[in-house]
Amino acid sequence: MSELAADLVSFFAYFAGAIAFSAAFCLIYTWLTPHREFELIVREHNASAAIAFGGSLIGFAIALAGAIHNTETLLEFAIWGLVAVVTQIVAYGLARLTHPGLSHAIEQNAMAAAVWLAAVSIAVGAISAACMSP
Repeated sequence: MSELAADLVSFFAYFAGAIAFSAAFCLIYTWLTPHREFELIVREHNASAAIAFGGSLIGFAIALAGAIHNTETLLEFAIWGLVAVVTQIVAYGLARLTHPGLSHAIEQNAMAAAVWLAAVSIAVGAISAACMSP
């Protein structure tokens, strides 16, 4: 197999893994949060829910990109992908700890709460990605 073909196979394997991890992250995250993100975003057009959930997904994607960049095997990627999921769950817990009414505020479309959660999620994702480097 040529180097290009091997690189393409590797790309598609990591890309498929990243899509699967992202879907799993979305399911786990929405299951853990008291508010219902998709209902708020799709049915109620709640911008706060979209910002908060979007920020958590961006934070996760940053950490996942770090996992892809710093691993040599799909098994290593899977392990670091799980670490990325856990760090985003911890980020949500920390944001909620400092803002006890966070979910209620997001349901009420409070932008400050959404921006806070998005910022915490993105910051933790960036830090997590940096920590994954050798």
